[in-house]
Amino acid sequence: MPSKPAGVAPYLFNVRITAVRRLAVQAADNGLLAPELAAGICRVRGAKSKSLRVGNWLSVRRAQALLNTPDVTTKKGLRDRAMLAVLLGCGLRRSEVAALTLKHIQTRDNRWCILDLIGKRGRVRTIPTPTWLKGAIDAWTSAVGLTDDHVLRPVNRGDKIVW
Repeated sequence: MPSKPAGVAPYLFNVRITAVRRLAVQAADNGLLAPELAAGICRVRGAKSKSLRVGNWLSVRRAQALLNTPDVTTKKGLRDRAMLAVLLGCGLRRSEVAALTLKHIQTRDNRWCILDLIGKRGRVRTIPTPTWLKGAIDAWTSAVGLTDDHVLRPVNRGDKIVW
């Protein structure tokens, strides 16, 4: 196994070695490289990555306490609870939460999903959602009468929705 260059993360090294493997296969298919040599290149193993949990992870108890923090008697509190539910329940990025529309939230195979959400680097994702998250979103949308467009809208100081 080749040694990993210093200062290069195992993930990045594995991406690079995969590119070299694919190049070798293409070269062999086009007659530019001997098939035996290409097979040898394809047998080169990638770097082992050690799974380390980086950062501070919320426990279930702390996540529930965070979710129960907003005052659900106000529209702003309902919106904040729905926002936290989406962040905690689906692990979406801030930009994905801001872009979330009611059309994204649909059922597939008798379970709620966020469909075709465009994420980082333009990737289209489908994210399964827990039922409690759908309940938080429904509480927010029914309180303010949302039927289409973006799920999370600004709320002003007078507890009025900014359209």
